[in-house]
Amino acid sequence: MTVMIAGNMAGEASHDGESMDLAGKVAVVTGGSSGIGAAAVRQLAAAGARVVIGYYQGADRAEALRAELPGDGHECVRLPLEDPPAAAALAQRLRESVGRLDILVNSAGHTRPVPHADLDTLDDALFGEILLANARGPYTVIRALLPLLKASGDAVVVNVSSFAASRGSGSNIAYGAAKAALDTMTMSMARVFGPEVRFLCVSPGAVATDFVAGRGREALEKLAANTPLKRVVEPEDVASAIMACVTHLRASTGIRIVVDGGRHL
Repeated sequence: MTVMIAGNMAGEASHDGESMDLAGKVAVVTGGSSGIGAAAVRQLAAAGARVVIGYYQGADRAEALRAELPGDGHECVRLPLEDPPAAAALAQRLRESVGRLDILVNSAGHTRPVPHADLDTLDDALFGEILLANARGPYTVIRALLPLLKASGDAVVVNVSSFAASRGSGSNIAYGAAKAALDTMTMSMARVFGPEVRFLCVSPGAVATDFVAGRGREALEKLAANTPLKRVVEPEDVASAIMACVTHLRASTGIRIVVDGGRHL
């Protein structure tokens, strides 16, 4: 299923009257200090959610983002993906403070540009590092927070995947493989943890962030020129798709929402 979503819809209502109001909801966003994660944090907070901004090295960015958000109760938590005790500590913190979690956005990840034919550079250690960041890391966070998500009774997990998962493309072979694993994990969890928790993937193509080192605006514009919509995908476009998963796709679980300007066609 492919759905194209663009623009910041926070605070708006859909044509059928469903509201984007998330007042009273608690959200965790991993990788929330920059890029897609930061855009999702802004939109969730604008819709009224209390947001926990998970970060790895961007403490200053996370705090600056928290300071600009509307509403109260937002906080920043260091959440290294390779550190299961950090996820467990966050779960305990939420258990003691609010007793539930309504929204989890797994936006954190890591990659490194490596030509697909260069298997010498993509050695076992780097392959494992990328799998950990993009597949096992989200699993660790979900596993730690699942009891709190179940306690909500109406929770949603949105995993930020990639166009690379379905095309075998992307910054390197391991990245596409890791995101494909994330897609499959999302389907598996959607099957067994409904109706209390919905699981969805948002799969962007190339996005205007610094996620892939060395990929500047000019390269993104060249890619966009060969797509039907001929526009660069911005972090806010992906965040709007995340918001749609949270607020509007209430009868959907286990699916991928592609946000790539039509590049997959």
